[in-house]
Amino acid sequence: MKKIISIILLAVLFFFAGESLYAQKDSAILPAQKENLANENDSINSAILQNFNKKLNEIEQLRISDSITKANLERQISTLQNTDNIKKEELQKQLKHLKDKEAKRFEEKRRQIDSLRLTAKAYPVIGFFNDTLFYIFNKSGSFSAEERAAAIQQRIKAIANNYRFKKDSIQLVYNEGSTDLVDNDKTIISVSDNDAIWENTTRNDLAARYQNIIYKEVLKYRQETNVTTLAKEILLALLLIILFVFAIKYIAKLFRWTRLKIRQQKDGLLKGIKIKDYTLFDASMEVKFFLNVNNVLKWLFIFLVVYLALPVIFGIFPWTKNYATTLFGYILNPIKSIAVSFWNFVPNLITIIVIVFVFRYVFKGLKYLKDEITNEKLTIPGFYADWANPSYQIIRVLVFAFMIIVIFPYLPGSNSPVFRGVSVFLGFLFTFGSAGSLSNIISGLILTYMRLFKIGDRVKIGEQLGDVIEKSLLVTRIRTIKNEIISIPNSTVMNSHTINYSSEAPGLGLIINTTVTIGYDTPWREMHEALIEAALRTELVLKDPKPFVLQTGLEDFYVSYQINAYIRESNKQATIYSSLYQNIQDVCNEKGIEIMSPHYFSARDGNETTIPPTYLPKDYKAPGFKIKTENRNNGKEAE
Repeated sequence: MKKIISIILLAVLFFFAGESLYAQKDSAILPAQKENLANENDSINSAILQNFNKKLNEIEQLRISDSITKANLERQISTLQNTDNIKKEELQKQLKHLKDKEAKRFEEKRRQIDSLRLTAKAYPVIGFFNDTLFYIFNKSGSFSAEERAAAIQQRIKAIANNYRFKKDSIQLVYNEGSTDLVDNDKTIISVSDNDAIWENTTRNDLAARYQNIIYKEVLKYRQETNVTTLAKEILLALLLIILFVFAIKYIAKLFRWTRLKIRQQKDGLLKGIKIKDYTLFDASMEVKFFLNVNNVLKWLFIFLVVYLALPVIFGIFPWTKNYATTLFGYILNPIKSIAVSFWNFVPNLITIIVIVFVFRYVFKGLKYLKDEITNEKLTIPGFYADWANPSYQIIRVLVFAFMIIVIFPYLPGSNSPVFRGVSVFLGFLFTFGSAGSLSNIISGLILTYMRLFKIGDRVKIGEQLGDVIEKSLLVTRIRTIKNEIISIPNSTVMNSHTINYSSEAPGLGLIINTTVTIGYDTPWREMHEALIEAALRTELVLKDPKPFVLQTGLEDFYVSYQINAYIRESNKQATIYSSLYQNIQDVCNEKGIEIMSPHYFSARDGNETTIPPTYLPKDYKAPGFKIKTENRNNGKEAE
């Protein structure tokens, strides 16, 4: 219980501290800004009123001059005899002319004031409880409008100290140029014709209205500040505090009960959360999560009760009613603003829903065409089926962007400078932050329509050889024969040469080739037969078209023979080449053809052959050494 009471007291202190800090912030943090703004407004207002008051003074001087003339004319008329009708009629015409001039001046004054209503500044007269009683627009004598408002405010507050105050204490005194409100021979306010014009009423009616307002304000202050009323208000405030304390106590008790129930549901209702075979939350984590939610809700409800208690308690005392209105305004004003904004947004929302509904069926139509082309039910000359999906993706993005452009003007705040600034900033980030990505995306699109390769093709991109396993807008991924995954940016693919081994292999066949160098001592026809036989022995090499041999060079020590063979399984080149090399060795060995280093001297001269023993006859013997002798006597040679 003590803890709860402490929370309420801290909240009250926090509120008043916040008000004082806000006041300090207004007076200390931003004094220059506020002073400059106030000075600017006051300067504009003073210039307007100074010009206006100058015109009023001119009109007033004319009125005084005419009033003197009017008084003289009325005196002359009263002194004339009844027989002097001609003179009397002339004086009456002059008097009527003066009255007409006064009416015109009054109308001109009204027009002047009407033109200033939207620009001139009004100064409020504040009552005892910080409520505005009425406004002062016009100066009086040497007093500005602001000084008049402050002086009237002080005089009204001085009346409250007079315990003999009654309604009849405030008297209306009618003068020629003003109507005064007087209390015990002390003038509270002098109401002029100019004041009445500002309020669109007559001078006497405005004075009577001010009399009624001041009387009610003083009477209200007397009633609200007497001992009996204060005692009732304090008792009511204490009662409300007790009720709110009990409310907080039972809220805390309710959430203790819910916390206990949550713990009891472990391995019951709270078994954890699984997504297929993955455990997102086990039972303990799920219980902990709901306990945290329970704790957050508890403090949220306590804060809400305290927040609602403060304006109710503040509303009891007349001095703090403004705080109550302010606190309620913190909640009600945003809710009201949201509700009004949403209501105003409803027509635009309906328009957005219709636009989205129409574009939804546009997307469905595009998807239907894409599926028809992909399944080759719809054929368009010059348009390949594998283009359907990327084309659909591009058109969908463009249509979606167009939909956003159409919807954008109907979004709330789309015309605000902040909204536009954020849009420009995001566009700037997207443009400069994704320059490389855009290059890859554009390259990916070009590669799609160039049809260089498809998924599963054996390709060589630059120095990288492998099978294509993925094509995206950003990268192309290939798997090498060693199961290495290589990711190549599409811009790199575009800037490199690409060899596709699979595109023509199923139809025309892919020609594999390798070069063997053999010495000049081996007949070329025998070598051709050996290489073709080795190729035909190789698995997956086609018999038709038949393999063929090209002689690609006659070097210093050897002849270059290139064996060419057709295959269809381009993805098995490594295995086929390995088998071909083995068969070339076997056939050459069987035919007695040595595959030696190109610079090895061909004469055996007693050395054994390099052919493996398994390929040689059982009676094979290494040849002997060849020796030449020369008989110098008869010039004959012998071996």
